[in-house]
Amino acid sequence: MLYIIRHGETELNSKHVLQGRSNHELNAKGIEQAMKAAKWLESEGISFSKVYSSPLKRAIQTAECITKEATIQTSECITKGEAIQTSGCASDGAAIVIDERLIEMDYGPYEGMSLLKPKKEVLKFFSDFANNPAPEGMEQLSDIVARTGEFVESIKDECSKENVLISTHAIAMKGILEYLDKEAKGKYWSKNISNCEIYKVDCIDGIYGLPESIYKIKKFF
Repeated sequence: MLYIIRHGETELNSKHVLQGRSNHELNAKGIEQAMKAAKWLESEGISFSKVYSSPLKRAIQTAECITKEATIQTSECITKGEAIQTSGCASDGAAIVIDERLIEMDYGPYEGMSLLKPKKEVLKFFSDFANNPAPEGMEQLSDIVARTGEFVESIKDECSKENVLISTHAIAMKGILEYLDKEAKGKYWSKNISNCEIYKVDCIDGIYGLPESIYKIKKFF
């Protein structure tokens, strides 16, 4: 079984800033969100034999909250890094493996832009992700689907035998969902995925099923 979680909140998330590949940590609320997600998984009896993460701090910290006494490793596509002992709150002993293919979308020159005052060309892109190409300098959505799809294909045998978690980012996560749902036709790009939302995907004999959202933090107003 494959599970996918978006990282918890950062200060840039709270300020509605296009974060991209900037390497910001979780804020206090983000840590609380990740801990709540871990407790929910534990209450459901869901644990993981392997945890994969984007190389960015906010995704790694979220993964840490899902694992107890985990070892952070690097996958074959990373040439540098060392194992680090960490402490979290669920899934005793699962290894966190860092993989570059799970990194967030590259927003290029638009990284750090306020989403409350977006550039005209970015607003056009956001108005119809499926049909409008990303502005020059941004990573194209088709490239995100390709790299994240390549990654989930590489772990399908593991997902057939055990529970595997991916800790990643909103757009990278949407790329995975678009890849897995062959009939999606862009529907996930405009879908809101909240901090620490979790999707589940069945995997039987190396064949993935359709993604299903199973956990979302409730908001109280």
